[in-house]
Amino acid sequence: MRDIREWIKALRKAGELVEIGAPVDAHLEITEIADRVMKSPDGGKALLFTNVVGSRMPVLINQFGSWKRLQMALGGRHPDELASRISELIELQPPQGLVEKVKALGKLKELASFSAKTVREAPCQEVWLAKPDLDLVPILHCWPDDGGPFITLPLVFSHDPRTGSRNCGMYRIQKVDSTTALMHWQIHKDGAAHLRDSDGRVPVAVAIGTDPITTYAASAPLPPGIDEMMLAGFMRGRPVEMVKCRTNDVEVPANAEIVLEGYVDATDLRDEGPFGDHTGFYTPVDKYPTFHLTGMSMRRDAVYSTTIVGKPPMEDYYLGKATERIFLPLIKTSLPDILDMNMPVEGVFHNCVIVSIRKRYPGHAKKVMNAIWGLGLLSLSRLVVVVDEDVDVQNLSQVAFYAFSNVDVGRDMLVTEGPVDALDHAAPYFALGSKVGFDATRKWEGEGIVRPWPAEATMSDEVRARVSARWAEFGIR
Repeated sequence: MRDIREWIKALRKAGELVEIGAPVDAHLEITEIADRVMKSPDGGKALLFTNVVGSRMPVLINQFGSWKRLQMALGGRHPDELASRISELIELQPPQGLVEKVKALGKLKELASFSAKTVREAPCQEVWLAKPDLDLVPILHCWPDDGGPFITLPLVFSHDPRTGSRNCGMYRIQKVDSTTALMHWQIHKDGAAHLRDSDGRVPVAVAIGTDPITTYAASAPLPPGIDEMMLAGFMRGRPVEMVKCRTNDVEVPANAEIVLEGYVDATDLRDEGPFGDHTGFYTPVDKYPTFHLTGMSMRRDAVYSTTIVGKPPMEDYYLGKATERIFLPLIKTSLPDILDMNMPVEGVFHNCVIVSIRKRYPGHAKKVMNAIWGLGLLSLSRLVVVVDEDVDVQNLSQVAFYAFSNVDVGRDMLVTEGPVDALDHAAPYFALGSKVGFDATRKWEGEGIVRPWPAEATMSDEVRARVSARWAEFGIR
């Protein structure tokens, strides 16, 4: 799909879109409606509000909020399929023979072909406002105690002032007035690093309403210096077309619905928040840099794309689980000990990580815990549970059985301190707190056991097969 309009047509054709023509208010009402839909067992339908009080723009929400729509967004593929393709690329080895060299060159050429493509004219610049006006956009005021309206699904583009490499992240933006907003660049994020390494001012552009894969790519936890738009091109199967802004040198997706141009000023810090966040709690007021708009453009009849966060499950659950599956191969390149991983929604992703390993030596589970706490954004994890390879980490009941059965707290618990998510309200300090790991694997000699570890009580394969073959004979239904 080239843009969000094709995406809306696809949702409508698949019966995955509810179009609401009744008047609704962007102040709290849309959140309440969307929250009820998102909490339904299957995630509900995508919602398109076409009669938003005080605005001519339709509002699209819950576009990713089910497994069916998520796979539609990913081109009809399960996240594990994309993970498999990523594995093929990252497992490229130095070719040994002519055939291997040709294959490797083909894959590298394919990857290079997905780099973003610059165009001169773009739909996102059909309407140009030299004097920006955020009041034209139906930005949601999501929860009663929020500090104001927040843009919640933006693609925020900036460049590393040292290397010039592009970064696209998804950071909430609080509207202050028609030309000013606050950029929620948390301390661990690439945008914040750009600001720290700058002279105090970073050119920024914000794109709102892109095709679903490009929107997803903005949320992906890529290493610094890796272009999210190349990932989007790889996932789409064709490059993302980009166009240069009119008031700065930042490029944005050409088919975006709305573009905000400007700069973020490190010397202009203001109170941002509170905000009802994906943790289910309000994040408190804190100082964040100001985003000054210098220009604004949009498509004719622009559609405003947004989301809400709060107590899970919500739409972001599906995006988070997609990231877990798609990026597992990349995680394994740094930590090959991990066989599978689950970041359950109950832990709002950063609070709990469950991993399975093929245990090879005493202390292996604790080694994995420490490795996770030193690995990218996984370093923010508050709780790590390690289980054996025969435990399905996606089955929380099974994980709980082994965790409750195999853990002796004095022996199997590892407590440490380090960085935590900036949204972690339980941490005693901002972005700094304690973490705990539990070794729920079977214990080996050398791991502090003085009694034989018991075998599990399971039936023999021979008896199971014999009973299965005769099951109909027993008349049990």
